[in-house]
Amino acid sequence: QVQLVESGGGLVQAGGSLRLSCSASGSLSGIIAMGWNRQAPGKRRELVTVVFNDGSTNSLDSVKGRFTVSRDNAQNMWYLQMNSLKPEDTAVYYCYANINGNKYWGRGTQVTVSA
Repeated sequence: QVQLVESGGGLVQAGGSLRLSCSASGSLSGIIAMGWNRQAPGKRRELVTVVFNDGSTNSLDSVKGRFTVSRDNAQNMWYLQMNSLKPEDTAVYYCYANINGNKYWGRGTQVTVSA
């Protein structure tokens, strides 16, 4: 059983920063990729950024240069540093992991960016 728990969301003004954290527990051997998705009101869930085991990454064009994902393997934590936030970044952010081909998400944390 895999559990992902996000934290760090909140309300921030445009131009500000937030750091989201994801705490992972359970059977984590065989991680293929980890990262973050988000879902804005009335929109489909979308990939924000993902890091694969070979170190390659894939990110939403609109967050490139502003968002950075990092991982602490010893603590089974990963993070999303979000800078220069914009109102269109407002969404529920979900921690994501692909473990042996099975996909897992946390329950999400709300990020609201005011203009």
